Amino acid sequence: MLANSFQVNSPNVHYEDSSIVADYVYRNTEASISNDNNVVITPKETKYTFKTETKVPKLGVMIVGLGGNNGTTVVASCIANREGITWRTKRGVQTPNYFGSVTQSSTIYLGTDPKTGEDVFVPLKGMVPMVDPNDVVWGGWDISNANLADAMERAEVLDWDLQRQLIPLMKNIRPLPAIYIPDFIAANQKDRANNVLTGTKIEMMEKIRKDIREFKAANKVDKVIVLWSANTERFADIIAGVNDTEANLLDAIKRGEEEISPSSLYAVASILEGCAYINGSPQNTFVPGLMEMAITHKVFIGGDDFKSGQTKIKSVLVDFLISAGIKPTSIVSYNHLGNNDGKNLSAPKQFRSKEISKSNVVDDMVASNQVLYKPNEHPDHCVVIKYVPYVGDSKRALDEYTSEIFMGGTNTIAMHNTCEDSLLASPIIIDLAILCEVMQRITYKTEGDNQYHNFHPVLSILSYLCKAPIVPPDTPVINALFKQRSCIDNVLRACVGLPPESNMRLEYTTNLNSNGKSE
Repeated sequence: MLANSFQVNSPNVHYEDSSIVADYVYRNTEASISNDNNVVITPKETKYTFKTETKVPKLGVMIVGLGGNNGTTVVASCIANREGITWRTKRGVQTPNYFGSVTQSSTIYLGTDPKTGEDVFVPLKGMVPMVDPNDVVWGGWDISNANLADAMERAEVLDWDLQRQLIPLMKNIRPLPAIYIPDFIAANQKDRANNVLTGTKIEMMEKIRKDIREFKAANKVDKVIVLWSANTERFADIIAGVNDTEANLLDAIKRGEEEISPSSLYAVASILEGCAYINGSPQNTFVPGLMEMAITHKVFIGGDDFKSGQTKIKSVLVDFLISAGIKPTSIVSYNHLGNNDGKNLSAPKQFRSKEISKSNVVDDMVASNQVLYKPNEHPDHCVVIKYVPYVGDSKRALDEYTSEIFMGGTNTIAMHNTCEDSLLASPIIIDLAILCEVMQRITYKTEGDNQYHNFHPVLSILSYLCKAPIVPPDTPVINALFKQRSCIDNVLRACVGLPPESNMRLEYTTNLNSNGKSE
């Protein structure tokens, strides 16, 4: 059964005029390892109070790379949903939807009806008040000056009958001039770069700050979130005195140091304007100095790299194999695509950024099982990406997983996946913005604390949506997809005073009466 709304009947939950306040007991276990590898397990309990503001703000999202495949697709799709535009294909009349969005199209288990035994679910967006994507105001920057109608046609993602109806609604949307530093992206992007900022790095960064302020004022939005969906950059070198601390980073921008990337300039501008910044590409935007800046200013950051297709499958399949006691020994991932992302990734330095984000996705799962793997042992892991213009946005992925099984045997799983890249990535952009915004309205305090606090500025709850999730310092990285999704579900459950879902279902397996039925 799908519930439209719900209210928690508990003395630990209070519904106030502008907030939900929930007392919550967080239970975890501490494992202390001695020198002789004996482990002492100590159950821990911490009492939290979560306060969630229920007033939903008017949200603006500024995309870096607004005129790219992802940017045009997400804006066009939100307009189509808002306006209720239908279109015809050879399969008949199509209606707009938000399939692929975890906030809009997935559900969370609430409980079981004791009368009928029927499980009750609620859309994830119904757990706490969230921004409706139809209401988001979109804007941003691009190195190409094409209006969004022309950019949408260039992208060749959406069906033409839909594009035809969207053109009048998109032709007046133009991206702002963007930062263009040729050293950080492939040389083959030069022919698109006709809408670029000029000046020193500090001047360009200050212009981005001004753009954010003017966008916020012109559209009368309460909040702005900035999201990078532009070309993958090469990795920036981490250099002492340049980008290793907040102070050094700001001084390096003033000096115009070469290793300060465009994405880091956008991130600095966003943080200084108090706007959350999300990195949707695999480059190392969040250098140590930028991470320190986000923490100092208490502004959310998240990333890296949208997790849309092949990597999402990998994080599920490897988790399944290792959890089943099967030992993956070779993982080979090949894909080819023909959109501009593929064109940019055909350059070696930009491909290396993507290779790193794709390759690290199994590390925590391997580390979790030292029955299968010796210390520092990893599967052979190869990632290949090729640019094939003809296939456009329809990316082809081939994967081969070879594992050791019982008594020296081997098992090979090979799969082929064809995905429309931007139609998978665009709902992720929506989810990243909506979840980031709602986390800004959640505060907490522990027992004995009189002051509420925000979550850590490095927003690890977004890991479910990112290939290479960044986490707070000294925090383990979790790549296993079901753990990442469980984190989102259980944080939202805590905010409304519900315990984490254990799936034990003890109510069906204990307290049986003489007739073998639950009492």
